[in-house]
Amino acid sequence: MPKALIKIVAPAGAALALLSSAAWAQTPSDTDRYAYGPHMMWWGGGGYAMILGPLFMILVLTALIAAVVLLARWAGGPWQGTIPPHYMPPGRTALDILKERFARGEIDKDEFEQRRRVLGD
Repeated sequence: MPKALIKIVAPAGAALALLSSAAWAQTPSDTDRYAYGPHMMWWGGGGYAMILGPLFMILVLTALIAAVVLLARWAGGPWQGTIPPHYMPPGRTALDILKERFARGEIDKDEFEQRRRVLGD
């Protein structure tokens, strides 16, 4: 590029750059863009409706916890409850237990006969 052309283009570019910054300086600022004024649907801010946020948060958390509990119960199968320590399956009588104890050798014949008479057989 010839030196004469550089002497013309350089000041012209600087002038354009300064001109655009001067134009930006003249535009109105948006400092009051978020200032208090008419709000959506003219509710005047809706400050009284701010209670709905925490209520919906509690509602969503409750629904989430309930879903997790129901999923865990469904995945775990039916609940059997606690089995008492001396649980007898249906169809098993006291005489059956007495016969098993005698067969295992926990009691002798005399004790077996005595307890069988007490049971009424």
